[in-house]
Order: sequence, then structure tokens, then C-alpha cells
Amino acid sequence: MTGLTFELLCMQLLTGIALGSIYALLALGLCLIFGMLNVVNFAHGAFFMVGAFMGVYFLGVTGNFWFSLILTPIATGALGLLTERFLVRPLYGRGIDYPLLLTFGLSYVLIEAMRVTFGIEGLPSITPDELKGTLDVGFGFFPKYRLFLIAATAVIIFAVWFFIQKTRYGLIIKAGAADQEIVKVLGVDIAKVWLMVFGLGCAIAGLSGILASPTRSVNPEMGIPILAESFVVTVVGGMGSPVGAVVAGLLVGVVYSLTSLFFPDLSELSIFVLMAVVLLIRPQGLFGKAGAMG
Repeated sequence: MTGLTFELLCMQLLTGIALGSIYALLALGLCLIFGMLNVVNFAHGAFFMVGAFMGVYFLGVTGNFWFSLILTPIATGALGLLTERFLVRPLYGRGIDYPLLLTFGLSYVLIEAMRVTFGIEGLPSITPDELKGTLDVGFGFFPKYRLFLIAATAVIIFAVWFFIQKTRYGLIIKAGAADQEIVKVLGVDIAKVWLMVFGLGCAIAGLSGILASPTRSVNPEMGIPILAESFVVTVVGGMGSPVGAVVAGLLVGVVYSLTSLFFPDLSELSIFVLMAVVLLIRPQGLFGKAGAMG
């Protein structure tokens, strides 16, 4: 390829990691819900979209990006709590198809709600002043916001890991994912655990939405394509594996970015080819066991 240099390749890899950070976050929330509740949340992309809208809205109200970064996951997490308590919970035990169809329908309800509230065109995304511009990373100048996106994703992933691995509630979640009956016998109210996990997954989806908003158009349909991509990430990493979601998210982002450099017309197809190859070699995904809490 004419003009290909080491610096350009490094920049493209860093771009892929930034893109993969969004995939990793979104897939992390998706697989937490599936791993614990065995619910395929088809409204996850819609929660991502709502998070982007809420982020821009809160930014307009408060004038502070950091406040909106705190308020957005709280709002989407609360919406997730209401969804689990009043919509998803009555469908437990009826088979995986029922919550799947319900969340599929819910996604269109949320899309229409955003259309009615904010209009078909959506809202203009805004990058905070302190994160505008570029920074010298040694092999070129890279957008500050994308570097922040990578760093913020690392912090969030560590926080989720710490919560699951090092706290009492996290241990209950792990135990519940492994054997819900044992958790019930030990006197834990499993319904509250389900509620917390669903709310946490939706909060992560909303947080990924606001983090992604400065890099893409904020419109009611923005969650549809990224939902398909996040399912690809989840399948590649292994259904229900948070570690798999993170690794596969970064891998998919890098593959997409490098394909865009060498074969731009095949960039959209590349991630599905990656999924097909992984499933042919390892049908359970890279990190194997469905329902594992990593």
C-alpha cells in the first residue's frame, strides 16, 4: 500500500483501540445481564442511544461535561431498574424468547420516545473544551478525546472488575451466575440481585453512549447498528464472559480500523468475518464458558 508508514499503522491501531473501547463497554454490560439473568437484552443499543441523548441534554442543562458523565449512567441505570422490575421480571421462567421479544419491542419504544422528545435529526454532539485538539503521542498527533476515551474505559472496566471480584455484592453476583438455587438457599434475595445486575448493565450502556457521543452523530437510530456490533463482540468473546467482552471489543475495534486502512470497502464486513472465523475454530467464543463471570 503506497504511503503506509509505521507511524500511520500505529495511529490506526490506536484509533482501533479507541473504537474498541466503546464496543468493550457496551458488550460488558450486555454480557453481565446475559451471564446472570440469561436475558438477551435487545434494548441494549437503545439504552446506549438514550445515554448519548441524556449526556448531551445534561451537558446543555449543567454546562459541565463531568456532571453529565455522572448523571447519565444514573438516569439510564434507573431506567434499567424500572425495566427489569416491571417488564422483564414477570417473564422469568417462560423461556429465553419472551424477554428477547419484549426488549426488542422496548428498543423501538425508546427510539420513538427520543424522536418525539428531541426530534428526528437528534442533537449535535459536543466535545468538552478541555478535551479538544490533539496530543503528541510520539508517532503523531492523536485526538485528546479519543485518548480520554481509552483511559476512561480502562478505569470503568477496572471498577466493574473490582466490584465483581472484591466486594460482597460482586461475590453474590458470581455465585448467582454459577448456581442460583444455592444462593437462594443461603438466604439471598435473588430478585434484588437480578435487579441490581440489570440496572448495572443498562448504566454501563448509557455511560458508553455519552462517551461515544462526541465521536458520532447523536440520533434516535444510532443504537441499531452498534447493537449488532456489540452482539458480534459478545459472541466472539464468549457469551456471558466479561473478560471475553473486553478482549473481543478491543480486537473487533482494531480489526475494523485496520481493514478501513487497507480495504475500506470491506470494513463493515470484516467484523462479521472475524466472528465467523472464531466460531469455526472455537464455537463457544474466545473465553469459552457461557455464564462465566470472568
